[in-house]
Order: sequence, then C-alpha cells, then structure tokens
Amino acid sequence: MIETGGDGRTWLLSGAAGSYGLHLTDRDELVHLHWGPRISLADAESLAAEPPPPYWPFESQLDGREEYPVEGGPRFVRPALSVRTPAVRGTEWRRTDSTVAGDELRLSFADPVHHLGVTLHYRMREDSAVVERWATVTHEGPADSPDLELLRADAAAWTLPLRERWRLSQLHGRWAAESRLVRSELTPGEKVLGSRRGHTGHQHLPWVALDAQGATEESGEVYGCALGWSGSWRIAVQQLPDGTVQITGGAGHDDSGLLRLAPGGTYTTPVFAGLWSEGGFGGASRAWHAWQLAHVIPDADRLRPVLYNSWEATGFDISEQQQRTLARRAADIGVELFVVDDAWFGARVSDRAGLGDWTPNRDRFPGGLGPLADEVHGLGMQFGIWVEPEMVNADSDLYRAHPDWVQHHPGRTRTEFRNQLVLNLARDDVQTYLWEQLDGLLSAAPVDYVKWDFNRCFTDAGWPGEPYPQKLWTAHVHALYGLLDRLRAAHPTVAFESCSGGGGRIDLGILSRTDQVWTSDNTDPLDRLVIQHGFSQLHPARAMAAWVTDSPNTQLNGRVSSLRFRFVSAMAGVLGIGGDLTEWGEHEIAEAREWVDLYKEIRPVVQHGEMHRLRPPDGGLSAVQYTHGDDIVVLAWLQAQHYGEQQPPLRLRGLDPAAAYACLDTSAVHRGAVLLHRGLRTALRGDLDAAVFRLRRVRGSGDA
Repeated sequence: MIETGGDGRTWLLSGAAGSYGLHLTDRDELVHLHWGPRISLADAESLAAEPPPPYWPFESQLDGREEYPVEGGPRFVRPALSVRTPAVRGTEWRRTDSTVAGDELRLSFADPVHHLGVTLHYRMREDSAVVERWATVTHEGPADSPDLELLRADAAAWTLPLRERWRLSQLHGRWAAESRLVRSELTPGEKVLGSRRGHTGHQHLPWVALDAQGATEESGEVYGCALGWSGSWRIAVQQLPDGTVQITGGAGHDDSGLLRLAPGGTYTTPVFAGLWSEGGFGGASRAWHAWQLAHVIPDADRLRPVLYNSWEATGFDISEQQQRTLARRAADIGVELFVVDDAWFGARVSDRAGLGDWTPNRDRFPGGLGPLADEVHGLGMQFGIWVEPEMVNADSDLYRAHPDWVQHHPGRTRTEFRNQLVLNLARDDVQTYLWEQLDGLLSAAPVDYVKWDFNRCFTDAGWPGEPYPQKLWTAHVHALYGLLDRLRAAHPTVAFESCSGGGGRIDLGILSRTDQVWTSDNTDPLDRLVIQHGFSQLHPARAMAAWVTDSPNTQLNGRVSSLRFRFVSAMAGVLGIGGDLTEWGEHEIAEAREWVDLYKEIRPVVQHGEMHRLRPPDGGLSAVQYTHGDDIVVLAWLQAQHYGEQQPPLRLRGLDPAAAYACLDTSAVHRGAVLLHRGLRTALRGDLDAAVFRLRRVRGSGDA
C-alpha cells in the first residue's frame, strides 16, 4: 500500500509488517523519514514537519538524511550517483514527476545541465516486509549533446534510525568455505564489502544485517539489505560523525566508470532490497525467504527433484555406457534427476581443452546425448547436463576461430585460470554464438535441467576497439541475464542451476533466473553445516543444493562420516547425491533408498516451510526446524560428545502451546508448551550423529 500526503510531497509505503516513509522538501531534497514498524500517514507527515537537525561546522545538514545522495553540493557522504561530461561533474536536480502505479512509487528528477533524468523506484508488496529499490538513469539530451559518463549509479541508499551502538553481520569466505557468518561492532567510518572479480564471488555475499541492541535469533530489531547483482559489486556501510548509519550498494566495484550514456540511452540499476524485522535474525531470515519464494525465484511453488550428478564419480573420464550404469544405480535408490557433468562435449578429456565447443563428443557419445537421455527418461528420471558457456579453452575450435572473442588487453599476456579464458559476453557476436549453441543443444536432446557453471574470475577485462571498454563489467552481466531469460522463454520446461566453483555466484539477481544454486564445492557434511547456516541467513532451503558424496571425503579433508550424517546434512536443502554409486555396497544402496524415500516425504516441509535455526553449528548439538501447516520437521546433528556431557533438548519454535504434536518416528505425543519450553530430546550420541524428527499437530485449543 502506498499513501501520499496532502502536500503531495510525503509518501508512505506499508507492507505486511512495516512501513517506509520519505519526503520531498521545498528545495527538492528527497529525505528519509521512517523505516520500521507500521505507522500511519499522519505519523509520516508529522515526521516531515520536524525541523532539520542543527548545523555543525564542517558538516552537512543533508548527510545521512537523503534517500539518494548525489555527487555535488554540500554533501560529504559517499555519493550514490556520480555523473560527468567533459565540462561538468556532479548533479543538481529538480523533481519533475511522481507516480504511484500499483505497489510501485516512482519519483523522477532532472538535471538540465547534464540533460540527465533520474527515476527512483520503490516497491513494498502487501504480503511482504521487503522494500525493493532501484534507479533508472537516462540521457535526455538532444542527439548532438555529448555523452554522459556514468561513474557510479548505486541502486539505493538506506538510512537507519539513530541508535547508541550498531552491530554488523556479514557473510564472508573463500572457495569451499563460503557463507561464514561474522558479526562485529560497527565503528565510525566506512566498511566496504564487494567483489572486484566480475562475478558475485566466494569472498562475500551481497548482504548485510545490522542490529543495535543485542538482537538474538528470535527477538530484537534487525535491518537487512541485499543486492541483486551477479557481477562486480559494492556495498558500503557508513557510520557518520553524528552516529547515523547509511548503506549504499550497487553494481561495479569502484567509481572508475560504469558506462557512457549516449542521448536517449538508459541505465537501470539492480534491485537493492531492504528489510526490517522485530523478530530477530530468524524473523528477518523467514521474511527474506518468504519474499524470494513469492517474488524472486521462478516456479518456486514446484518442488525440486532429488538429483544425481556424476562428476565426483567420474571426473573427466566418462563414457555413455558408464553413465548408463550410474543412471540405473541412481534410479534404483529413487533419484528423480540424472545429471551428466563435465566432459561430455568437444575434446574435453581434461580441463585443458574443449570449453566453447558445445557439441557432444562422438567418441564418448556416438549418437549424441539423445540415446542416454532416452534411457534416463525410461528409468523414470529427468535428464540434465553441465555447461560453462561464458568460458573457453585456448585448445578449442571456438578459440582457434575467434581468438578476439575473449576478454583481453592489446599487447598483454592473456591470463589463464583453470586453463581457460573468459568470453566477452558484451559482444553481440558472442551472444549470438552462445544462443545458437545452447538453443540447438536443448532442442536436439530432451534435456530437462542445465547446471550453468562459471569457474574463473575476470583478470583481463579489456575490449580492444571499444571506445569505452569499462562497460564490459556491467554489459557482461546484462548479456548473461538476457541469454538466460531467452533460453527460459524458449525452453520453459528446462530448469537451471547456477554454479560458480561452488558458491561464487549466489545473489538475488541470478536467483531470479535460476531454480536453485550450488552452495559450495565442499560436500563434507560437517563443513556444510556451517556453510548452510550462513546461506540460510538470506536464502531459503528451496534454493540450496546439497549433495551426499563418498566417505572418506578424499577431495578435501579425508573426513569419515556415516551415510546417516551425510544424508541428514544434505536433506536441509535440495537433496542431491554425488558419490560413485558403482562402489557402494548393497547395504549402502538399501540405506540410501530409505533416506531418499524419507526426504521425498518431508520435502514439502523443507522446501516450502518456515525455517527456525534452533541451535547454530558451532560445536556440539545443532539443529534446524521447518514448519509447513500442521507438519514439522527437525534435523539435528551432533558433532562430538565429551564424557559426562548431556545434550540439551531442542526447544522448538512457532508452535501452539495448547496443541498436541505427534512424533511420527516414535509415536509419542508431546504438548506444544512442553516442546516450546523444555524441548525435544534427540538421544544423539558420540561423534557425527544425526537424526530426523517428524511431528504433526493433532489437536489444539481451537479444535472441536
């Protein structure tokens, strides 16, 4: 709901559990009023009538108050917008229009010197606590006017209420150790997070959360911001001298230039979404999850299938017969989607060759992929393949024909990471080639699923012959989005998974175009608990792919773990299996079949339910709870147990204290109040033990 004040210069957006208010002064300064619990329009108007803060020498009365601070004038904060022409840098704007269209507010401004038009967009849906913000920048000048250089155009600036002390939460990591949750006190100055790598990156997820008064998992005020962009990005958290906190975020890692706008040209920023919750970090996560399931992830109401991926079983040494054998084993344990990973195409016998040549290797698949896909379908499974379209090997037909198609600087060495180079997707001819290759591939064989990988960062982001080569950084991502959008439209039954050496491309932008993401290349079940805990701060289980692989984990740490522990760890998201099934004994196959059957039973609760993080994976006992209607699923893991140490019961959340809940695994009936206050006993023992508990509400205070 959007309300406009009587002066036509005050606006209030309200959603499921909060409000967001802003006001345009008589000098056309767009200032922030409120972000937090629901208030009335009269409340917002009273805030707008308050006098500005007092003037302090060497400070600005605008800093920390503006909704979208531009470069120029009496401002000293980091600008959200920086524009220049050969003669003028900086912006002075005037409001030209304000429009309410459904649940979207649009505020338009113009700078006549630059012929610049800026529209700020706000959306708060009635079923959500999330405020979506983005900006559109347009060159409105005549055809003979000079280009505008857009140095920086953030999506939004968020202002938090004044509090005594703020704490910052962020997700950091590296390859195979992504999404590590870190909390630290925010101090005066600026904290900058981001990626300079051309993709979202393993090192930071584009999300921050702030709390001021010791918020816990289930109580306290929490503000969160998340950026929907899959390239280089930056989020800056500033604490100003008066204690005000402002958060800016957008595409690009610095202010060296995004692109040039010719007359008539337009740039639209990614969405920078914000959320306020009074339900602690857990309440904030559940609000983020609900919004993504309702408004971001495509076809989120569909349950994701149990998949098998052949990579860890085969590596590059694959054949059609070998894949048929694995497919039959996978079908035997109840797998619903069989995926052929790398090495099915071109001369791909190692990571040194073949990338870019997206046709089946006829030595390995004499009849193409069709015969294998037909057998997989005959076994009752869907069929999927792995691709890495944005990359090319120097040893490939594509590179030999078009060496100029890769990112490079003239006269400089072309850097190879993982023996591959990055295609310049900003080029129209590269986009055309990839569309023809991928559309032909999906049309030639009955493919149901594509795992889209991205296994190296930008290092030589040059574009010889392009007048403004810096635009490659953003143009590449827009081309990626356009290609995915076009493929989804042409092949609506094909699902896509985003992967980037594990969790190197996880963000709201890629999630709006894919069905799930590969969370990490680390499939160790104990390490995964920490990664999944961090992932869940922002993203739902419905998007989180997790695999059961072999033990010992020879790829990373040599850890030995039971099939039980591996399955329960992976069942916290979208279950997959990646071990070498031809080496599993019959007892392991039988046990795996039971776990897959159990997962299918609890899948609606896990993938569509509300998540409560009962205990974090910081040693000892950890657990998560999912609730969907009357059904509850609890997954619990015990990392290690010391002699004489008693495991505490798991205090469940969100139950009706007057209701009764039957445990389907033990036939015991528990009172809701007991589960809430004393808890559920797990009986886990020893090292790396795990269990699944299924409960169902059987009667309550309102039942007849």
